[in-house]
Amino acid sequence: MEEKAAEVSSLFTRLDAEIAAFQGWSGLHCQWGCGKCCFKPDIEATILEFIPFALHLKKEKKAEDWLERLKKSDASVCLILNPTQGGAGMCSQYQHRGLICRLFGYSARTNKYGQKEIITCQIIKTEQETSFMEAQQSLNSGRTIPGMSDYYMQLRGIDFELTKEVYPINLAIRKAIETVLQYYAYRDEVL
Repeated sequence: MEEKAAEVSSLFTRLDAEIAAFQGWSGLHCQWGCGKCCFKPDIEATILEFIPFALHLKKEKKAEDWLERLKKSDASVCLILNPTQGGAGMCSQYQHRGLICRLFGYSARTNKYGQKEIITCQIIKTEQETSFMEAQQSLNSGRTIPGMSDYYMQLRGIDFELTKEVYPINLAIRKAIETVLQYYAYRDEVL
């Protein structure tokens, strides 16, 4: 389990570096404290992308509390959100956020014509229109940006079973915690 979590964390570190490079040459960035995309009620994730978070909770002896919180909640937005915290964003577990949380805004998909299209929010497209248009043109000229499908395929390569289904984000987090707790329930390993 720790090996899987380390592989996912390594993948996320590589992605974060690619995103930082893209932000550097494009100038695109989220507005300070925005987090509007985090409030979408239909965000989905796989179990595997939250295994590092679940393992962290297990080590901190908080997994059972989080599991109960997730079981009792009927919230459609991510329970990791904390809109009252100060700082750049609203994610209370920023270092453990999921793959979609990292990719949205700073990745691309390939359209039916074989051209890359930046996947980002309407706020960036309108409030940073010039930078957005220049970045889009640069992509068509060969500049690089993380590919959304590339990263999902890399995640799948770590563990197919834990990535074959997507769930509403809170259910994915819950299933990740259950997976970690079940794994350690039948082992003598102590975290």
